[in-house]
Amino acid sequence: MSLGAPLPSVTVHRPMTAQEGQQYCTALTKGSGSNFYYSFLFLPKKRREAMYAVYAFCREVDSIVDEPIAGSDPREALACRRAELARIYRSSPTPPEDFGSPIMACLAEHIRRFEIPQAYFDEIISGVEMDLSVHRYETFKELSVYCSRVASAVGLVCLKIFGALRPESEAYAINLSHAFQLTNILRDVKSDAARGRIYLPQEDLNRFRVSEQEILDNMYSSRFRELMAFECRRAHDYYRRAEASLAPTERPMLLPAEIMRGIYQLILRRIEAAQYQVFGERITLPTLRRVAVALKVWYAGRATE
Repeated sequence: MSLGAPLPSVTVHRPMTAQEGQQYCTALTKGSGSNFYYSFLFLPKKRREAMYAVYAFCREVDSIVDEPIAGSDPREALACRRAELARIYRSSPTPPEDFGSPIMACLAEHIRRFEIPQAYFDEIISGVEMDLSVHRYETFKELSVYCSRVASAVGLVCLKIFGALRPESEAYAINLSHAFQLTNILRDVKSDAARGRIYLPQEDLNRFRVSEQEILDNMYSSRFRELMAFECRRAHDYYRRAEASLAPTERPMLLPAEIMRGIYQLILRRIEAAQYQVFGERITLPTLRRVAVALKVWYAGRATE
């Protein structure tokens, strides 16, 4: 599941410091045009910088799979990232110059500051690694495993950075991350099909009599609309579960996540308003609209404090 354009190459002629790694992660996130960037703006500096590093890490491992360097082995590259993560979690700090990536040099500092478990990052890598061999999902239960790895694990990392540690917040993060990933899947049916991937569960395709070939050929039909309407209802259900799990005492800390909820729910509604025609131009929100959503959620959150 692609997070954007390929990462810019980095030529390093000397060891890169953690500060230089942070500059790289910050520039990458700002230049990405990602929906996530607008929610990070409302975080204090240290937490915001940590989120830039996490976003850059996710972009990097995603690009290793979706936009591999010619002649490279994606599995080997992911194994290198796992090994670098393992070094970070050893008892003694690893010097920044020991990492092969400016992102990992930067990430190490934030992992220690916010005490982020290694298992979360390992799950993220396992999730993107699935894209190398799993191109179909028979059931929604199988798809949920993928969503848990590539999305919910990221949500749990965010909780540590935001400082939202109540048990209810974990349920909030898991459900909201599932909702985000399902929204991405519905929006990106066309681009995923171009990579030979169909994330929509086979059991759902069968239920609505939509064939794999129709998805791969970008065939828009009444049956496809019914399938997409069903999947959109499922995504809405995850947004409702997340909202129901949001502890009032942690709402201020989770404002960045609530901004993302506002943006992604609006994208989901736009898919519905377009009658589920996702085989044309990619459905997105203009920058000003995303900024407006972010400010609206932020002001609403301040009003309830």
